[in-house]
Amino acid sequence: MRARLAELPLLVVLLGLTGLLALIPALHALSVDNHELARAFFYSGLLLLIVTVMIGIATAGYSPRDAARSLLAAFVGAYAVLPVAMALPMLEAMPDTSFLNAWFEMISSFTTTGASGYPADRLAPSVHLWRALVGWFGGFFTLLAAYAILAPLNLGGFEVASGRVAGRGVGGTAQVARPDETSDRLTRFALRILPVYAALTLILWVGLLTLGESGISAVIHAMGTLSTSGISGQTSLGAGGAGIPGEMLILAFLVFGITHRAFPGLARSRTRAPLLADPELRLAALVVLAVTGLLFLRHFFLAASAPVDGQTGTVLASLWGILFTATSFLTTTGYVSSDWLTAEQWSGIGTSGMVLMGLAILGGGTATTAGGVKLLRVYALLRHGERELDRIIHPSSVGKGGPGIRRITGEGAQIAWVFFMMFGISIAVVVSILTLLGVDFESALVLSLASLTTTGPVAELGTVEPILHGGLGDPVKVTLGLAMAVGRLETLALLALLLPGGRRR
Repeated sequence: MRARLAELPLLVVLLGLTGLLALIPALHALSVDNHELARAFFYSGLLLLIVTVMIGIATAGYSPRDAARSLLAAFVGAYAVLPVAMALPMLEAMPDTSFLNAWFEMISSFTTTGASGYPADRLAPSVHLWRALVGWFGGFFTLLAAYAILAPLNLGGFEVASGRVAGRGVGGTAQVARPDETSDRLTRFALRILPVYAALTLILWVGLLTLGESGISAVIHAMGTLSTSGISGQTSLGAGGAGIPGEMLILAFLVFGITHRAFPGLARSRTRAPLLADPELRLAALVVLAVTGLLFLRHFFLAASAPVDGQTGTVLASLWGILFTATSFLTTTGYVSSDWLTAEQWSGIGTSGMVLMGLAILGGGTATTAGGVKLLRVYALLRHGERELDRIIHPSSVGKGGPGIRRITGEGAQIAWVFFMMFGISIAVVVSILTLLGVDFESALVLSLASLTTTGPVAELGTVEPILHGGLGDPVKVTLGLAMAVGRLETLALLALLLPGGRRR
C-alpha cells in the first residue's frame, strides 16, 4: 500500500487526504444530530475520493524527468488546486454562500492565515471544525514541504544556514535525486512528522479540556496553535473557559512555531547544540521580552490613574496579556489574550497595531508552520551588521563563531537581504493592486501584511477600526487570497520554479 501511494503524484495523494478529512466534520455533525450537514460533508468527501481514484488510475505510470522540480511544482500547485477542492464541502454545507467566499475561506485556512469572511455565529460548529482541520492539514503540509522539498533545494530559510545558492541542491544542480528517491524521502518524512504533529495536537487538546474548555472549542484551538493558523470557532480563545492557565499552555506550544528543533525527532542530525542555544529561539525571546517591556512601561508611565497601589492584579494581568499576544503574533498565530485589553483599560490608552504588524513581519522559525520573513533571516542580518561594525574597528579581524556562523554572516546574510527586498516588493505590489481596486491606503497596507505574513488577525487589530473580510469586494478577496498563497510559498520558491534550472547560478 505504501509503495502504491509513493508512485502517485503528490497532488493526487493530497486530494485524497482532503476527501478523508471531510469525513471528520461529517461524523461530528452526525454526533450532534445535524444530519443535513453530515450528508453535505460525507457526499463531498466521497466525491473527492472518487475523483482521486480516477485521477490516480490515470496517472499511475507517471514518472517526471526532474523529480525535485516536479515536487516543487506540486508544492506550488497544491495552493492552486486544494483550496478549490476544499471549497466543495463549504458550498454543500452553506448553500447560501458563493464559490468565491468558500474559496477565500479555504485558502485562508490552508495557508494558515486564519482570516474569515463570515461572522463566527453564522457558521455551525462542524463548519468551524472543517476550517480548523484545513488549517491543521495546511500546517502539516508546510512542515512536510519544508523537510522533503524545500530543504534539499536550499529554500524556505535553509539557504541562510547552508550558504549555497537558493534553488540548487547539494550537488550543485537542481536535480536532487531520482524519482524513486524523492518519493521515498517524501514518504519517510511524512511518516516521521505526522505522528509527532498529531500527538502534540492531542496533548494540547486534552490539556485545554482539562482546564475547562469545551470539546469542540479545545480541539479547534489546539489545531489552530500547532498550525499557527489562529482559527477559533464560535467561542474565542478569551471566552473559551480555560483562562490564563489555558493561555500558558498554548504559550508553551507556540515554541514549535519559533524553532523546528523543538519538534521531537525532527531536528536535523547536524544540529547538536542545546535547544536553548538555538539562535532563532534566543532572538525570539529577546524580541518578545523587549516588546513586552516597552509596551508595559508605556502603559505604566502613561496610566490615566496616578496611584498604582492596590492594582497589582491588574498590572500582572496587563503584563501577561502583552507577553502572550506578542508571542502569538511573532509566530503568526494571531491569538489574542483575554487580558490584552486590560492594559488599555488600566492606562486609558490603546496599543498601536503597528507593533503587532512588525512582529508578524519578523515571523517564526524556519521549517515551522509560522509565516513571515523568518527569524533566521533576521538573525543573519543582525550578525552581519555586527560583523561589519567589528571590521570597521578591526579591519584585519577574523570572524568568530566558526564556519557555520561565518556562512550565515556572509552568503546567508546576502540571500536574506535578497529575500527582504523581494518581500518588500511583494508588499508594494499587493498594496498597489488593492488601492487600484478602491481600498484606502492604510487598509490596503494592513490587509497586505496580514496576507503576506499569513496572520489574518492583523486585519482586526492593525487599525483603530477592525477590517472585516466579509465586507470586502470580490476582486479584493481574490487579490488577498493570491497574496496568502505567495506569502506561504515564499518568493524564492516561486522564482526557483519559474527560472530554468540552468539559470539558477
